Amino acid sequence: MTQQPKSTLRKKLYTIIFEAETTGGKAFDVVLLLLILLSVLVVSLESIEEINDKYLPLFRFLEWTFTILFTIEYALRIYSTPRPFKYIFSFFGIVDLLSILPSYLSLLIFGSQYLSVVRVLRLIRIARIFKLTRFINEGQVLSKALRASMNKILVFLGVVLLVVVIVGSLMYLIEGEASGFTSIPKSIYWTIVTLTTVGYGDIAPVTTLGQMLASCIMIMGYGIIAVPTGIVSVELAKSDRGTDTTRVCPNCHVEGHPADANYCFNCGYKL
Repeated sequence: MTQQPKSTLRKKLYTIIFEAETTGGKAFDVVLLLLILLSVLVVSLESIEEINDKYLPLFRFLEWTFTILFTIEYALRIYSTPRPFKYIFSFFGIVDLLSILPSYLSLLIFGSQYLSVVRVLRLIRIARIFKLTRFINEGQVLSKALRASMNKILVFLGVVLLVVVIVGSLMYLIEGEASGFTSIPKSIYWTIVTLTTVGYGDIAPVTTLGQMLASCIMIMGYGIIAVPTGIVSVELAKSDRGTDTTRVCPNCHVEGHPADANYCFNCGYKL
């Protein structure tokens, strides 16, 4: 069993950084969210050529200021948690790391700093900060339903893939290069666009047989869209909505434990 951090400083840092129940913890997270919003705004404005030409030095200064602050925060999270590797490889740990990497990569790859917009994923913490537990619980229900539906959806997508390859090959034989179907891959691209009801119109059949086949694919597209929706809906109806709080496990960092829980429902760690 993993030991709780013995250092008083580490305990205080953990409470402030990972928990939003205390005044200090909530203040920390609110400031963090404001910094995230400002950093995403700076990256967005930097992509506008007219504004970038005028304020480039300011944007560079702000971007590196945000990056340094987020790097310090990331290091403190690793230091304060009892299980550093659990945090590093958790969803939020990976997002936190990805939010600071683009700025460092920009030293080697020009333009990679624009990938910093991934920081917007960190705004998911807003539900925990403002105690929007219902939204966290609903998110857990949706995640559970998607996992339960994955095998059925994969089988369904496999069948769709077979249909797309067969129809694409048929359209290549029927229409040929004269109609823009210059290869089987391009014909498969047309089939996917048509089957998903996107319909760019960059390629279109001109023969009667080709148009008849296209009509069948268009009609089939409506049913194909409905199938995965129905699969997920059934799993959503089966999902359990049992959690009622955002209490965080210090071992695996999973949220959503009831207030009276003694052990983590994910890893069994004593709360």
